[in-house]
Amino acid sequence: MRITVSGLPGSGTTSLSRYLAEHHGFTMISAGEVFRECAKKHNMGLAEFGRLAERDPAYDKMIDARQKEIAEQRDNIIVEGRLSGWMVEKADLRIWLFAPIGCRLERIVFRDQIADVETAKMITLEREHCEAVRYRQYYDIDINDLSIYHLILNSEHWGIGELGAIVDTAVGQLQAVRGKSA
Repeated sequence: MRITVSGLPGSGTTSLSRYLAEHHGFTMISAGEVFRECAKKHNMGLAEFGRLAERDPAYDKMIDARQKEIAEQRDNIIVEGRLSGWMVEKADLRIWLFAPIGCRLERIVFRDQIADVETAKMITLEREHCEAVRYRQYYDIDINDLSIYHLILNSEHWGIGELGAIVDTAVGQLQAVRGKSA
C-alpha cells in the first residue's frame, strides 16, 4: 500500500503521516522535513530557503525525485509532502488535509517557535505563494487542484486520532477490496 498525505503548511500532514506509519507499521518519508533540514544546513529560514529554491530548481527537484523514487520502490509507505499526491503515480490512497489559515498559523507559531501570529502569517503566505509559483513552473501543477485526491479532510475540528480513524477506515476498505480481488 502507498499512501500520500498532502496539505498546506500547518494543516497536520506530518502528524497524520506519523500516526499512520506507527498505526500500520508503514515507513514514512517527509518532503517537508527534508526541506527544513536543507534550510537549516544552509543557515536559512524556510521563506529564505524557499526563495533560493525559486531561483535554483535543483533543490525542489532533488527532494521530489528522491521522494518519488523511494515511494515507487517500496510497499507499505506513507509519503508526506505538498506534491506527494502528484508525484507518487501508483498511490493507493491520496489524502489532502486542509484547515483555515488562522488554525494553521496557531500551529505554525507553536511548531516553528515564531514570535507571533502576524510574523507567522507573513512567512507562511510568502512560502505558500513561492511554492505555488515553483510547482507551476517546474511541473505545471496547480496546487489548488484537489481533483487527484481520494480523501479531503478538514483538520481544524478533529485531532490526529480522529483523522487517523477516518483514514484507518479507508485503508481497511482498500485492503478488503484487495483481498477479494487477489
